[in-house]
Amino acid sequence: MKDLAQEVNRRRTFAIISHPDAGKTTITEQLLLFSGAIREAGTVKAKGKKSNKFAKSDWMEIEQQRGISVTSSVMQVDYDGYQVNILDTPGHEDFSEDTYRTLMAVDAAVMVVDSGKGIEPQTKRLFEVVSHRGIPVFTFMNKLDRDGLEPLDLVAELEEVLGIDAYPMNWPMGMGRELLGLYDLYNQRVELRGKTSEDPETYIDLDESGDVPGDYDFKQSSVYTQAMEDAQLLHEAGNDFDLERIQQGKLTPVFFGSALTGFGVQTFFDAFVDLAPAPSTVELEDGRMLEPTAEEFSGFVFKIQANMNPAHRDRIAFIRISSGEFEKGMNVSLERTGKTMRLAHTTQFMADAREEVETAIAGDIIGLYDTGNLQIGDSIYEGREAIKFKPLPQFTPELFMKVTPKNVMKQKSFHKGIEQLVQEGAIQLYKTYHTEEYILGAVGQLQFEVFQHRLLHEYKAEVEMIPMGNKIARWVDPEAMEPNMSSSRNLLVKDIEGQPVFLFENSFAENWFKDKHPDVELYQLL
Repeated sequence: MKDLAQEVNRRRTFAIISHPDAGKTTITEQLLLFSGAIREAGTVKAKGKKSNKFAKSDWMEIEQQRGISVTSSVMQVDYDGYQVNILDTPGHEDFSEDTYRTLMAVDAAVMVVDSGKGIEPQTKRLFEVVSHRGIPVFTFMNKLDRDGLEPLDLVAELEEVLGIDAYPMNWPMGMGRELLGLYDLYNQRVELRGKTSEDPETYIDLDESGDVPGDYDFKQSSVYTQAMEDAQLLHEAGNDFDLERIQQGKLTPVFFGSALTGFGVQTFFDAFVDLAPAPSTVELEDGRMLEPTAEEFSGFVFKIQANMNPAHRDRIAFIRISSGEFEKGMNVSLERTGKTMRLAHTTQFMADAREEVETAIAGDIIGLYDTGNLQIGDSIYEGREAIKFKPLPQFTPELFMKVTPKNVMKQKSFHKGIEQLVQEGAIQLYKTYHTEEYILGAVGQLQFEVFQHRLLHEYKAEVEMIPMGNKIARWVDPEAMEPNMSSSRNLLVKDIEGQPVFLFENSFAENWFKDKHPDVELYQLL
């Protein structure tokens, strides 16, 4: 291994966030294409269209059928001397919890915005999580190949709605059919549309006045003139470029382009790897600061995925390495149990494609083949001094369903499927307090549909799901609980850890309970 500090500085680990259909998965494909990791960018299959070409990061069967991302994918590539870890997150709001946990494992975020729609609700919600952590945000205004909102309006909305300063790195010369190219303020050049990287006219350097030297036809175009005027306005009245503020998450560099055609994506990615931060210091639960260059290995589990290879029924725990160097076969301690475990079978990813990994360092994402020892949020570490990372966010479910197997002969598959899929964290499992009936809790309806689909196709377990509607879930101290507290309006269940939980019919039922039992404290998840 080379110098650890030097290797850590080569790492760029980031998540891509957006509202559904803004082009998040498509830009991921282009990043892989420009890195040389794939030869042809896949596209998300549209409904009703026959295609066998799918996005590399959408590896689940249900993702390919529906044309949506419902689980975070991890991809690792080499790009321009950097080791890049890309985490493509679910776009659908019903899978926000997976996205929120993934954001705990990255050093930067790429926010993809549909230039025809501007800032949408899910983008705003995800940005708030990123902003709370102080994660640097790089904005890509996508779909420039279509007519959209005015660029000045997009930047103004970005600042007003999200409350972050913006610095346009390039500026569109037209859009849709009139798109000529990009006026690149950061690199002081023009990038023309429809040229190849081998064509010397793809990039034209600007002169000292900020104009394109020479006699080009496009200089007579009104869209070029408008871009020049806008750029001058931004230079005089806009924010200054400030790398420190970018890396503090206070200033977002804004890029324009089209992920579908690849236009502007390489310019974006080149700037991103130069400006995005390397892995940095992490604050532990006890307040200690952990340096990524610390000699001893440590990391935390931010995601668990069952059946990435259904033929082998494998279970992968995704680990963000926070310090030191991982070596295959090393022994580490699991903080939750205090037990020692050997990291013998580990992998790195290209979505569902994997290869055994011998070494990895702080900033990298590795997968551990796990038989059920690890849980989301677990800390693992090397050395005598225990390391515990801060807890990952959990959502309190709002929708609930009773679930039973349709075929009593498939009870074993049913129980195994329930057990393994629940450990991924998207669905929460409860049991009625006395009869042990299964109840599933989730934050969105789509989670139930995906769960049911995967039980059938991955475990051959067909189930019946009976809606219970919206409930208010509140945990209670076991010592304060009495059997007569349960009623039709507040069903008593226990969670996967055996802790008692009341499912209240509505806020009226919750308040009635509080009035009747004022000494009983009710609480919810983070």
